[in-house]
Amino acid sequence: MAVRPAWEVRENEGATRWFEFRLAFADGARVDALAVVGGGCVCVEEVRAQPALSLDDLAVLADWIEESVTEACGPGPGPEGGGSEGRRARPAWPRGAEGRLLVAREYRAAQQDGADPVLAVMGATGHSRRTSLRLIGQARDAGLLSPRRARR
Repeated sequence: MAVRPAWEVRENEGATRWFEFRLAFADGARVDALAVVGGGCVCVEEVRAQPALSLDDLAVLADWIEESVTEACGPGPGPEGGGSEGRRARPAWPRGAEGRLLVAREYRAAQQDGADPVLAVMGATGHSRRTSLRLIGQARDAGLLSPRRARR
């Protein structure tokens, strides 16, 4: 994936940056995208693909873009004089068994409080809905959460 800064707009203490992305595949398929970074989040503004992408492919593309933008932004002055403008402030989250245990705890606590457990995991981990659902699935597979109820 090729990532190229497109332009930047500075306002007060912050900045909004746009990045262009290009994925080219050996079979001739190509994906071009434009993403904006500002206010601590990454938003995909435009995607052009030949051939067209499925919704699942778009979700994977969004994850790749988020990771690439985070790397491309690099360290720089932020609002507090350190960190990087545009990097998502994601809390440190352990991997493996410890991470699955914490996901299960967040999930169950939200259920007990009557809140949306997926949103609770998203907030705790700082990950997207898709990644949070994957983490929840891993906690289920490890036996830390009950199996999903079948929808009727």
